[in-house]
Amino acid sequence: MKNNKKGFTLIELMIVVAIIGILAAIAIPKFADLINKSKEGATKGSLSSVRSALQVYYGDNEGWFPTDDLTVLTASGKYLNAIPVAKLPGTNHIDLRTVNLFSSATATSFNGGTGTGEAGGWAYFNNPSFNTQWGTFVVNCTHHDIKGIDSWSSF
Repeated sequence: MKNNKKGFTLIELMIVVAIIGILAAIAIPKFADLINKSKEGATKGSLSSVRSALQVYYGDNEGWFPTDDLTVLTASGKYLNAIPVAKLPGTNHIDLRTVNLFSSATATSFNGGTGTGEAGGWAYFNNPSFNTQWGTFVVNCTHHDIKGIDSWSSF
C-alpha cells in the first residue's frame, strides 16, 4: 500500500514565509515614501490653486491683492471654497490650513517661518507698501522637500 501524503513540508513553508518577509521588508518603506510624495504633491497643487485664485482676485479688483488674511477669497466661494491644508511630510510641522501674515516692515522678503520660528501652514504678504512681495503666497517652511529642493516655496 502506498502512503500518499499531501501538503507542504516544514522546510517549504519556512522558505515561503522567509520570501514573504523579504518582500514585505522591501515594500513597506517604498509604500511609506509614496505616501509622503502624495502629501507633497497635494501641498504643491494646493499652493498653485491658491496662487491662481489670488491672480483671479487681482484681475477682478483692478490690480489689488487682498490685504486681509485671505478670508475674502473664501467668503462667497467665488475664488476658493476654503484655504487648503498644507501637508509637509518629512518636517516636524503638523498639517495646517493657517495663513500666517507678513505685513510689517521686517517682512520684506520670505525666508520661511514667521520670525519666531517656522510654523508650517501658509504665509501671505498682505501689505501693499512692499511692492516686491505684496500678494506673494508661499508655504511657511524652509525645510527641503522630498527631492531636496531648498524651499517648498520655490515651486
